[in-house]
Amino acid sequence: MEKKIDIISVGEVLIDFIGHEMNTSISHTKDYHRFLGGSPTNVSVNASRLGMNVVLVATCGSDGLGQYIVEKLRLKKVITSQIRNSLTLPTSVIFVSRSIETPDFVAYRQADVEILEEQLPDELLMQSKIFHTTCFALSKDPARTTILNKAHKAKSLGLLLSIDINYSEKIWPNRTEAHQVLKDYLSTNPLVKVSEDDCFRLFGEIKTESFIFEYLHALGASTICLTKGKEGVKLSDVNEGVFSQEAIMLKEIKDVTGAGDAFWTGFLYAKLQNKNIEECLTIAQKLANIKLQNIGQLPDNVDINKELE
Repeated sequence: MEKKIDIISVGEVLIDFIGHEMNTSISHTKDYHRFLGGSPTNVSVNASRLGMNVVLVATCGSDGLGQYIVEKLRLKKVITSQIRNSLTLPTSVIFVSRSIETPDFVAYRQADVEILEEQLPDELLMQSKIFHTTCFALSKDPARTTILNKAHKAKSLGLLLSIDINYSEKIWPNRTEAHQVLKDYLSTNPLVKVSEDDCFRLFGEIKTESFIFEYLHALGASTICLTKGKEGVKLSDVNEGVFSQEAIMLKEIKDVTGAGDAFWTGFLYAKLQNKNIEECLTIAQKLANIKLQNIGQLPDNVDINKELE
């Protein structure tokens, strides 16, 4: 079967209410602006901007916010056929402080956890190249069981798997359970993206880069990308070795929310074009930098593909 879908992005769709005041805690933020949010959602929108065919598999409420989400996604040319509208739960929302560091957030999770197996039929998997998800999406059932079952099916059908280990104890208080679920998902040998902050939360303490790489490789991931903010990025591949790239310095950072998602979209985009590891990292960093200089989604008035050349 012809693979017409570049990425199936599975997981949380929600509304980000991002604080208007810069570097202000949530307790002191007065005004919030509404944005389409959720890591798999950001990846979908970014990938669509790059000309890829992307299906977002997610659930929102049968409410005004859910309507806003679907309208926005269609405008961004994301395929919305696998988005469910829950009849019982409202759309999930997250309040986020605006910061140039890792932002603070408060999550009100509702419909996003209701991802069902019928949203990921085998025919869709067979038409697709990459199956991508997040730690956030794996933190609750029924989404967790759906994603794990379908990830193994995707692997058996020859898809490349991917995960953003965006672990947060606020979202997933049971760290032991999180490690067990990650072990299951990583057995499919996905491309792994994880940040230093994610690792600190996942292990409950600072771990060395070599420990992080060895731990995740042992669970089955052969390519692991560790993002380090201003310190750049380090990638460990069991076949190719270790690669480092420094961060590209920017005059002004307007919003870090979603920068990791932009980075990973760039990486997956380059991977599908059969670029080598260094080219994948360069393209990923360029896309993240465009995002860092804009609030909300990638800007509409920029030729993104041209910027990445």
